[in-house]
Amino acid sequence: ISFSEVDYEGVHLPHDDPVVVTLQVELFTMKRMLIDSGSSVDILYKHAFDQLRISTDQLRPLKTSLVGFSGEMVHPLGSIDLSAVACTAPRQTQVQMMFLVVDTPSP
Repeated sequence: ISFSEVDYEGVHLPHDDPVVVTLQVELFTMKRMLIDSGSSVDILYKHAFDQLRISTDQLRPLKTSLVGFSGEMVHPLGSIDLSAVACTAPRQTQVQMMFLVVDTPSP
């Protein structure tokens, strides 16, 4: 994802504000995706996963755990590759993203 000068209108630089974007994942528009450049994985919360109407049978099992925002251990339900589309034509891009699905409240 890249940003132009127009995207910085009203932003006082340098800033440490969270970056939140809208992406189309599969056929669902996710309006509040937090970009965390310090994270090593892409997280999809179970609530959002359920709204995609994808069967949990499609999740690949994982034998790893994550450390949550408050330091607790989180065990993913599994991983899944989903198509994500950013922007609109002519600057549109589509990528396959691997998400870890977690059944924990989102912050």
